[in-house]
Amino acid sequence: MSLEQDILNQIATASDEPSLEAIRVATLGKKGSISEQMKSLGAMSPDERKQAGAALNVLKDKVTDAIGARKAVLQEALLEQRLALEKIDVTLPMRAEPRGTVHPVSQAWEEVVQIFGDLGFAVAEGPHIEDDFHNFTALNMPPEHPARQEQDTFYFNEKADGSRMVLRTHTSPVQIRTMLASEPPIRIIAPGRTFRSDSDMTHTPMFNQIEGLVIDEVTHMGHLKWILTEFCKSFFEVDDVKMRFRASHFPFTEPSLEVDINCSWEGGQVKIGQGNSWLEILGAGMVHPHVIKAGGLDPEKFQGFAFGMGLDRITMLKYGIPDLRAFFEADLRWLRHYGFKALNVPTLAGGLS
Repeated sequence: MSLEQDILNQIATASDEPSLEAIRVATLGKKGSISEQMKSLGAMSPDERKQAGAALNVLKDKVTDAIGARKAVLQEALLEQRLALEKIDVTLPMRAEPRGTVHPVSQAWEEVVQIFGDLGFAVAEGPHIEDDFHNFTALNMPPEHPARQEQDTFYFNEKADGSRMVLRTHTSPVQIRTMLASEPPIRIIAPGRTFRSDSDMTHTPMFNQIEGLVIDEVTHMGHLKWILTEFCKSFFEVDDVKMRFRASHFPFTEPSLEVDINCSWEGGQVKIGQGNSWLEILGAGMVHPHVIKAGGLDPEKFQGFAFGMGLDRITMLKYGIPDLRAFFEADLRWLRHYGFKALNVPTLAGGLS
Protein backbone atom coordinates (compact mmCIF):
# COMPACT_ATOMS: atom_id res chain seq x y z
CA MET A 1 0.00 0.00 0.00
CA SER A 2 1.62 3.28 -1.11
CA LEU A 3 0.07 5.26 1.78
CA GLU A 4 1.54 2.85 4.33
CA GLN A 5 5.01 2.95 2.82
CA ASP A 6 4.95 6.74 2.54
CA ILE A 7 3.98 7.19 6.22
CA LEU A 8 6.54 4.64 7.47
CA ASN A 9 9.27 6.37 5.46
CA GLN A 10 8.36 9.72 7.01
CA ILE A 11 8.49 8.18 10.49
CA ALA A 12 11.86 6.54 9.87
CA THR A 13 13.41 9.82 8.71
CA ALA A 14 11.95 12.05 11.46
CA SER A 15 14.88 13.91 13.03
CA ASP A 16 13.36 14.92 16.36
CA GLU A 17 10.29 14.50 18.53
CA PRO A 18 8.44 17.64 17.29
CA SER A 19 8.74 16.34 13.70
CA LEU A 20 7.51 12.93 14.82
CA GLU A 21 4.54 14.51 16.58
CA ALA A 22 3.68 16.44 13.41
CA ILE A 23 3.61 13.15 11.46
CA ARG A 24 1.35 11.58 14.09
CA VAL A 25 -1.11 14.45 13.86
CA ALA A 26 -1.01 14.40 10.03
CA THR A 27 -1.87 10.68 9.95
CA LEU A 28 -3.76 9.71 13.09
CA GLY A 29 -5.11 13.10 14.13
CA LYS A 30 -8.74 14.12 13.75
CA LYS A 31 -8.10 15.35 10.23
CA GLY A 32 -5.20 13.03 9.46
CA SER A 33 -4.90 10.95 6.28
CA ILE A 34 -5.81 7.66 7.96
CA SER A 35 -8.66 9.26 9.90
CA GLU A 36 -10.08 10.73 6.67
CA GLN A 37 -10.08 7.26 5.05
CA MET A 38 -11.85 5.84 8.10
CA LYS A 39 -14.61 8.39 7.55
CA SER A 40 -15.18 7.08 4.00
CA LEU A 41 -16.10 3.60 5.23
CA GLY A 42 -19.71 4.63 5.67
CA ALA A 43 -20.23 4.99 1.91
CA MET A 44 -19.03 1.43 1.13
CA SER A 45 -20.97 -1.79 0.87
CA PRO A 46 -20.80 -4.14 3.87
CA ASP A 47 -18.22 -6.43 2.26
CA GLU A 48 -16.06 -3.54 1.11
CA ARG A 49 -16.37 -1.86 4.50
CA LYS A 50 -15.27 -5.03 6.29
CA GLN A 51 -12.23 -5.48 4.11
CA ALA A 52 -11.20 -1.80 4.01
CA GLY A 53 -11.83 -1.32 7.73
CA ALA A 54 -9.61 -4.26 8.66
CA ALA A 55 -6.82 -2.95 6.41
CA LEU A 56 -7.06 0.55 7.88
CA ASN A 57 -6.96 -0.79 11.44
CA VAL A 58 -3.84 -2.81 10.60
CA LEU A 59 -2.29 0.32 9.08
CA LYS A 60 -3.22 2.37 12.13
CA ASP A 61 -1.55 -0.17 14.44
CA LYS A 62 1.60 -0.27 12.29
CA VAL A 63 1.87 3.53 12.28
CA THR A 64 1.32 3.73 16.05
CA ASP A 65 3.99 1.09 16.70
CA ALA A 66 6.42 2.75 14.29
CA ILE A 67 5.96 6.13 15.93
CA GLY A 68 6.54 4.62 19.36
CA ALA A 69 9.69 2.83 18.24
CA ARG A 70 11.07 5.92 16.51
CA LYS A 71 10.31 8.05 19.58
CA ALA A 72 12.29 5.67 21.78
CA VAL A 73 15.26 5.85 19.38
CA LEU A 74 15.15 9.65 19.32
CA GLN A 75 14.94 9.88 23.12
CA GLU A 76 17.88 7.54 23.55
CA ALA A 77 19.93 9.57 21.05
CA LEU A 78 19.03 12.80 22.87
CA LEU A 79 20.09 11.27 26.19
CA GLU A 80 23.41 10.17 24.72
CA GLN A 81 23.96 13.68 23.40
CA ARG A 82 23.23 15.23 26.80
CA LEU A 83 25.52 12.79 28.59
CA ALA A 84 28.31 13.65 26.17
CA LEU A 85 27.84 17.40 26.58
CA GLU A 86 27.21 17.47 30.34
CA LYS A 87 30.00 15.18 31.47
CA ILE A 88 32.19 16.37 34.32
CA ASP A 89 35.95 16.28 34.12
CA VAL A 90 36.88 15.17 37.64
CA THR A 91 40.52 15.99 36.99
CA LEU A 92 39.76 19.73 36.96
CA PRO A 93 40.44 21.68 40.18
CA MET A 94 37.36 22.20 42.40
CA ARG A 95 35.72 25.59 42.25
CA ALA A 96 35.36 27.37 45.57
CA GLU A 97 31.75 27.29 46.72
CA PRO A 98 30.18 30.66 47.59
CA ARG A 99 30.30 31.21 51.35
CA GLY A 100 27.05 32.34 52.92
CA THR A 101 26.66 33.69 56.43
CA VAL A 102 23.89 34.01 59.00
CA HIS A 103 22.75 37.59 59.55
CA PRO A 104 23.68 38.96 63.01
CA VAL A 105 20.02 39.67 63.80
CA SER A 106 19.07 36.09 62.92
CA GLN A 107 21.86 34.87 65.19
CA ALA A 108 20.75 37.11 68.05
CA TRP A 109 17.14 36.01 67.49
CA GLU A 110 18.13 32.39 68.03
CA GLU A 111 20.22 33.30 71.06
CA VAL A 112 17.27 35.08 72.69
CA VAL A 113 14.95 32.14 71.96
CA GLN A 114 17.48 29.75 73.50
CA ILE A 115 17.79 31.83 76.68
CA PHE A 116 14.09 32.35 77.28
CA GLY A 117 13.35 28.76 76.30
CA ASP A 118 15.65 27.67 79.11
CA LEU A 119 13.68 29.97 81.44
CA GLY A 120 10.43 28.25 80.50
CA PHE A 121 9.08 30.67 77.88
CA ALA A 122 7.31 29.55 74.69
CA VAL A 123 7.55 31.46 71.40
CA ALA A 124 4.32 33.08 70.14
CA GLU A 125 3.70 34.74 66.77
CA GLY A 126 1.09 36.99 65.21
CA PRO A 127 0.26 38.76 61.92
CA HIS A 128 2.23 41.74 60.64
CA ILE A 129 -0.99 43.47 59.57
CA GLU A 130 -3.16 44.25 62.58
CA ASP A 131 -6.48 45.90 63.36
CA ASP A 132 -6.92 48.90 65.64
CA PHE A 133 -8.17 46.80 68.57
CA HIS A 134 -5.17 44.49 68.87
CA ASN A 135 -2.54 47.12 68.04
CA PHE A 136 -3.89 50.04 70.08
CA THR A 137 -7.21 49.79 71.92
CA ALA A 138 -6.59 46.52 73.77
CA LEU A 139 -3.21 47.90 74.89
CA ASN A 140 -4.90 50.79 76.69
CA MET A 141 -3.93 53.42 74.10
CA PRO A 142 -6.54 56.22 73.97
CA PRO A 143 -7.69 57.67 70.60
CA GLU A 144 -5.46 60.75 71.02
CA HIS A 145 -2.29 58.74 71.77
CA PRO A 146 0.69 59.96 69.64
CA ALA A 147 1.43 56.42 68.42
CA ARG A 148 -1.85 56.49 66.50
CA GLN A 149 -0.78 59.49 64.42
CA GLU A 150 0.06 59.00 60.74
CA GLN A 151 3.54 60.49 61.13
CA ASP A 152 4.42 57.54 63.36
CA THR A 153 2.36 54.66 61.95
CA PHE A 154 1.82 53.00 58.56
CA TYR A 155 -1.91 52.77 57.86
CA PHE A 156 -3.70 50.96 55.04
CA ASN A 157 -6.55 52.48 53.04
CA GLU A 158 -9.84 53.00 54.84
CA LYS A 159 -12.42 50.21 54.63
CA ALA A 160 -16.12 50.64 53.89
CA ASP A 161 -16.92 50.70 57.62
CA GLY A 162 -14.33 53.44 58.25
CA SER A 163 -11.77 51.19 59.96
CA ARG A 164 -8.14 51.00 58.84
CA MET A 165 -5.66 48.17 59.17
CA VAL A 166 -2.14 48.99 60.27
CA LEU A 167 1.36 47.55 60.01
CA ARG A 168 1.90 46.55 63.62
CA THR A 169 3.97 49.08 65.52
CA HIS A 170 5.11 46.54 68.13
CA THR A 171 4.73 42.84 68.86
CA SER A 172 2.41 43.61 71.78
CA PRO A 173 -0.70 42.51 69.78
CA VAL A 174 0.69 38.98 70.11
CA GLN A 175 0.26 39.32 73.88
CA ILE A 176 -3.44 40.16 73.45
CA ARG A 177 -3.99 37.32 70.99
CA THR A 178 -2.26 34.89 73.36
CA MET A 179 -4.40 35.93 76.32
CA LEU A 180 -7.58 35.64 74.26
CA ALA A 181 -6.62 32.16 73.05
CA SER A 182 -5.01 30.69 76.18
CA GLU A 183 -5.69 30.11 79.84
CA PRO A 184 -3.15 31.21 82.49
CA PRO A 185 -0.48 30.52 83.46
CA ILE A 186 1.00 32.22 80.37
CA ARG A 187 4.74 32.59 79.76
CA ILE A 188 5.63 33.64 76.21
CA ILE A 189 8.06 35.71 74.19
CA ALA A 190 6.99 37.32 70.93
CA PRO A 191 9.87 38.09 68.55
CA GLY A 192 9.07 39.58 65.16
CA ARG A 193 9.18 42.43 62.69
CA THR A 194 7.53 45.73 63.49
CA PHE A 195 7.02 48.92 61.50
CA ARG A 196 7.15 52.62 62.31
CA SER A 197 7.61 55.72 60.19
CA ASP A 198 11.12 56.56 61.35
CA SER A 199 14.59 56.40 59.80
CA ASP A 200 18.02 57.50 61.03
CA MET A 201 21.26 55.98 62.32
CA THR A 202 19.47 54.11 65.13
CA HIS A 203 15.95 53.75 63.64
CA THR A 204 14.57 52.11 60.51
CA PRO A 205 10.99 51.91 59.15
CA MET A 206 11.10 48.16 59.72
CA PHE A 207 12.86 46.71 62.75
CA ASN A 208 12.86 43.60 64.90
CA GLN A 209 11.47 43.53 68.39
CA ILE A 210 11.04 40.96 71.11
CA GLU A 211 8.52 41.16 73.92
CA GLY A 212 7.76 38.91 76.85
CA LEU A 213 4.59 38.27 78.82
CA VAL A 214 3.92 36.38 82.04
CA ILE A 215 0.38 36.08 83.42
CA ASP A 216 -0.66 34.06 86.47
CA GLU A 217 -2.00 34.61 89.99
CA VAL A 218 1.25 35.11 91.91
CA THR A 219 3.81 36.83 89.63
CA HIS A 220 5.28 40.07 91.00
CA MET A 221 7.94 42.68 90.22
CA GLY A 222 10.71 40.62 91.83
CA HIS A 223 10.19 37.89 89.24
CA LEU A 224 10.45 40.47 86.45
CA LYS A 225 13.75 41.83 87.77
CA TRP A 226 15.24 38.35 88.14
CA ILE A 227 14.19 37.31 84.62
CA LEU A 228 15.72 40.43 83.05
CA THR A 229 18.94 40.09 85.04
CA GLU A 230 19.38 36.45 84.05
CA PHE A 231 18.64 37.27 80.42
CA CYS A 232 21.20 40.08 80.25
CA LYS A 233 23.92 37.95 81.86
CA SER A 234 23.25 35.11 79.43
CA PHE A 235 22.85 37.22 76.28
CA PHE A 236 25.90 39.44 76.82
CA GLU A 237 27.82 36.45 78.21
CA VAL A 238 29.06 38.14 81.37
CA ASP A 239 29.28 36.80 84.92
CA ASP A 240 27.44 39.73 86.43
CA VAL A 241 25.59 42.86 85.34
CA LYS A 242 24.22 45.74 87.33
CA MET A 243 20.74 46.91 86.41
CA ARG A 244 18.94 50.15 87.15
CA PHE A 245 15.15 50.30 87.10
CA ARG A 246 13.75 53.79 86.53
CA ALA A 247 10.10 54.76 86.85
CA SER A 248 8.50 55.52 83.49
CA HIS A 249 5.11 55.44 81.79
CA PHE A 250 3.67 53.08 79.19
CA PRO A 251 -0.09 52.82 78.64
CA PHE A 252 -0.02 49.00 78.79
CA THR A 253 1.90 48.60 82.09
CA GLU A 254 1.45 50.01 85.62
CA PRO A 255 3.88 50.52 87.22
CA SER A 256 6.23 50.97 84.25
CA LEU A 257 10.02 50.79 84.17
CA GLU A 258 12.91 51.82 81.96
CA VAL A 259 15.77 49.36 82.43
CA ASP A 260 19.45 50.34 82.22
CA ILE A 261 22.54 48.15 82.47
CA ASN A 262 26.01 49.19 83.53
CA CYS A 263 28.68 49.50 80.87
CA SER A 264 32.08 50.96 80.04
CA TRP A 265 32.99 53.13 77.02
CA GLU A 266 36.76 52.80 77.35
CA GLY A 267 38.63 52.79 74.05
CA GLY A 268 35.54 53.84 72.14
CA GLN A 269 33.93 50.44 72.64
CA VAL A 270 30.99 49.58 74.83
CA LYS A 271 31.54 46.74 77.29
CA ILE A 272 28.50 45.43 79.11
CA GLY A 273 28.83 44.54 82.80
CA GLN A 274 31.84 46.80 83.34
CA GLY A 275 32.32 50.43 84.31
CA ASN A 276 30.05 53.01 85.89
CA SER A 277 28.12 54.25 82.85
CA TRP A 278 24.51 53.31 82.19
CA LEU A 279 22.80 52.27 78.98
CA GLU A 280 19.05 51.91 78.45
CA ILE A 281 18.15 48.62 76.77
CA LEU A 282 14.44 47.92 77.35
CA GLY A 283 11.12 48.87 78.88
CA ALA A 284 9.04 46.74 81.23
CA GLY A 285 6.38 46.79 83.91
CA MET A 286 3.42 45.05 85.49
CA VAL A 287 0.62 44.46 82.96
CA HIS A 288 -2.09 47.10 83.27
CA PRO A 289 -5.44 45.75 84.53
CA HIS A 290 -7.18 47.22 81.46
CA VAL A 291 -4.90 45.15 79.20
CA ILE A 292 -5.59 41.98 81.19
CA LYS A 293 -9.32 42.67 80.88
CA ALA A 294 -9.00 43.30 77.12
CA GLY A 295 -7.29 39.89 76.91
CA GLY A 296 -10.41 38.25 78.28
CA LEU A 297 -9.03 37.65 81.80
CA ASP A 298 -10.12 38.84 85.22
CA PRO A 299 -7.67 41.51 86.53
CA GLU A 300 -8.92 40.84 90.07
CA LYS A 301 -7.63 37.28 89.80
CA PHE A 302 -4.66 37.47 87.42
CA GLN A 303 -1.62 39.70 87.20
CA GLY A 304 1.70 39.58 85.45
CA PHE A 305 4.53 41.47 83.84
CA ALA A 306 5.64 42.36 80.32
CA PHE A 307 8.85 43.63 78.77
CA GLY A 308 10.03 44.64 75.34
CA MET A 309 13.31 45.45 73.63
CA GLY A 310 14.67 46.13 70.16
CA LEU A 311 16.34 42.98 68.87
CA ASP A 312 18.40 45.04 66.42
CA ARG A 313 19.57 47.32 69.23
CA ILE A 314 20.83 44.57 71.51
CA THR A 315 22.51 42.94 68.49
CA MET A 316 24.37 46.19 67.84
CA LEU A 317 25.46 46.36 71.48
CA LYS A 318 26.66 42.78 71.67
CA TYR A 319 28.55 42.67 68.37
CA GLY A 320 29.78 46.27 68.14
CA ILE A 321 27.80 47.26 65.05
CA PRO A 322 27.68 51.09 64.75
CA ASP A 323 24.87 51.71 62.24
CA LEU A 324 21.44 50.08 62.26
CA ARG A 325 20.76 50.89 58.60
CA ALA A 326 23.50 48.49 57.47
CA PHE A 327 21.32 45.61 58.77
CA PHE A 328 18.99 46.07 55.80
CA GLU A 329 21.38 47.02 52.97
CA ALA A 330 22.30 43.45 51.91
CA ASP A 331 25.98 44.40 51.49
CA LEU A 332 27.88 41.11 51.08
CA ARG A 333 31.08 42.59 52.47
CA TRP A 334 29.25 43.67 55.62
CA LEU A 335 27.53 40.28 55.93
CA ARG A 336 30.82 38.42 55.58
CA HIS A 337 32.38 40.61 58.25
CA TYR A 338 29.58 40.50 60.83
CA GLY A 339 27.82 37.27 59.80
CA PHE A 340 28.04 33.86 61.42
CA LYS A 341 28.77 30.44 59.97
CA ALA A 342 25.64 28.51 59.07
CA LEU A 343 26.47 25.64 61.40
CA ASN A 344 27.27 27.90 64.34
CA VAL A 345 23.91 27.27 66.02
CA PRO A 346 23.68 29.04 69.40
CA THR A 347 23.07 26.83 72.43
CA LEU A 348 23.41 27.47 76.13
CA ALA A 349 25.55 24.39 76.55
CA GLY A 350 27.86 25.03 73.60
CA GLY A 351 27.96 28.83 73.82
CA LEU A 352 25.73 31.43 72.26
CA SER A 353 28.20 33.20 70.01
